[in-house]
Amino acid sequence: MILASASPAGGLLAFAAAVAYAVPAAGHARLSDKAARGALLAAWLLHGAALCWGLLGDEPRFGFAPALSVTAWLVLTVYAVERQMFPQMQARWALAGLGAAAVLLAWVFPGTPLHVSRSAWLPLHWALGIASYGLFAAAVVHAWLMRRAERQIRLAEDAHAGVPLLTLERLTFRFAGAGFVLLSATLLAGLLFSESLYGRPWKWDHKTVFSVLAWFAFALLLLGRARFGWRGRKAVRVLYTGSLLLLLAYVGSRFVLEIVLGKTS
Repeated sequence: MILASASPAGGLLAFAAAVAYAVPAAGHARLSDKAARGALLAAWLLHGAALCWGLLGDEPRFGFAPALSVTAWLVLTVYAVERQMFPQMQARWALAGLGAAAVLLAWVFPGTPLHVSRSAWLPLHWALGIASYGLFAAAVVHAWLMRRAERQIRLAEDAHAGVPLLTLERLTFRFAGAGFVLLSATLLAGLLFSESLYGRPWKWDHKTVFSVLAWFAFALLLLGRARFGWRGRKAVRVLYTGSLLLLLAYVGSRFVLEIVLGKTS
């Protein structure tokens, strides 16, 4: 279940990705923009290769750490796209550190073996859930950048060094809205087709309870934004609360099963 069970090739890819991430994370103040972008691109490609090896290799595995690793990779993908539109976005070093931590965690805890699914639609259901994780994680990153921009304004620092505050706010809610749509689709599919997907009827376990609580938190956030114009600290707190609940849903439950209880399925 831990490092000894990971394949040598997957471990080599993960280690190479972590080293590549460490370059822009540790040397962000000394590297040129071109060198940092090159290192981050190499790390992103190696990270993606490590994920593919873990999910599609000789012994496919998945668990709480690979879920976090996929989420971090999706956030970095979003960042790479946004940097083309907003070159002034300044989060490279923090995201590189996040990527290094995520890929190493997935290397140490590669999860449990994936068995042949009962339904051909099960991978799609998983993909919807993981994509919602990635979109909400992107919303959290933008909320953090938004709060940082607000502090810069209060401290009379150069507010034009990064992305404008209103742009960050708009992006935060766009990612939250897209994540809410995918989370709703994931829960609805689980409710209506649980027996076809998993071979058992819908049940109220810890994962389901936390997922539904997260759904209500995000619904409250979007409703508060639309009806009452929520923004700033209040909106960020609700977003953080919903994201924490969603993190506890799959990642938290799998962590307990794999690490605390030591179960392999």
